[in-house]
Amino acid sequence: MLISYGWSDTLQRDFEPFAAEGLVPARVIVQQRGSWRLVTAAGEIEGRISGRFANTAAMFAKTGGGYPVTGDWVAAELKGGAAIIEHVLTRSTAFTRRAAGTARDMQVVAANVDTALLAASLNADLNLRRLERYLATAYESGADPVILLTKADVCEDPEPLIAEVRAIAGGAPVLAMSVRTGQGLAELAALLAPGKTAVLLGSSGVGKSTLVNALAGVEKMATKEVREDDARGRHTTTHRELILLPSGALILDTPGMRELALWDAEEGVAAAFAETTAEIERLAESCKFRDCAHEKEPGCAVQAALADGTLDGERWRSFQKLQRELAHEVRKEDPVARQAQRKLWIGRHKAARTWMKAKRGGPDD
Repeated sequence: MLISYGWSDTLQRDFEPFAAEGLVPARVIVQQRGSWRLVTAAGEIEGRISGRFANTAAMFAKTGGGYPVTGDWVAAELKGGAAIIEHVLTRSTAFTRRAAGTARDMQVVAANVDTALLAASLNADLNLRRLERYLATAYESGADPVILLTKADVCEDPEPLIAEVRAIAGGAPVLAMSVRTGQGLAELAALLAPGKTAVLLGSSGVGKSTLVNALAGVEKMATKEVREDDARGRHTTTHRELILLPSGALILDTPGMRELALWDAEEGVAAAFAETTAEIERLAESCKFRDCAHEKEPGCAVQAALADGTLDGERWRSFQKLQRELAHEVRKEDPVARQAQRKLWIGRHKAARTWMKAKRGGPDD
């Protein structure tokens, strides 16, 4: 049972200290407020956290490292027909965002996923800037992003939209999907390997639950139609659930997220905008001033490229917006970080060069 849900020799070795305490491994397959459903070697069981673990988790809740989330591997004690969660194993990947509302806390949306399926509908609600945020967060998580463009059958002319998405995808696969006609389902299934976990992420109404049902072959998740006036959907999925597909792959469905505020995602933004940052670095060599901020300085090669269309203005403005958002959050948390902002460019440029090296297959200069 555990192997079906992704248990590995590496996890077994990491678990040895907990096994010595008499605990058993389990994976969180459903997370709801105050309760967890787990899968163990003996099957599914309801779980709760121990009092000791609750105290520890509360200390780290603001940074998202505390309470178990769907996809987590945990060490638990089986007691009285229930599982008492004592520890969360180290996460291999974590898809995070800044929690909604006024709080500045980090929220872990999904843990231990191999592939991030970023779903967007080919309707009036398609938003390239939102997709860029999802890509940045996926790269930051450590998972491999795949963009799914759903409801291709209801779009009169999908090809121009698909081309626009490919232009910002940075090499991530882009699949046009239609559950109604079956378009793209075989290609998606080929990307989902047995024992590997994928997470479905996107706004309400893009068809995530419908897609899960199609892959599962049965209705696992409830679905709703989108509103006709603005092409936006209503929340259908209210909890995060990890589902074992007939193919042996695992897919984690999540509630729709209209807002995706970034959290500590500098490297993810650099990866999502790798071509843009590489082009900026190349252009910056021709700027009049070495410390050019590429704003209103005379002799700025970046501004010249924007003016003649060589550099995509929409991508540049989106990149700048995400940079400002991240810098704002960092400065609020740590005033000293104001002096470190310029140093971040070193890491971003390095990430861009690494990306371009992989794409060209040539040496890293």
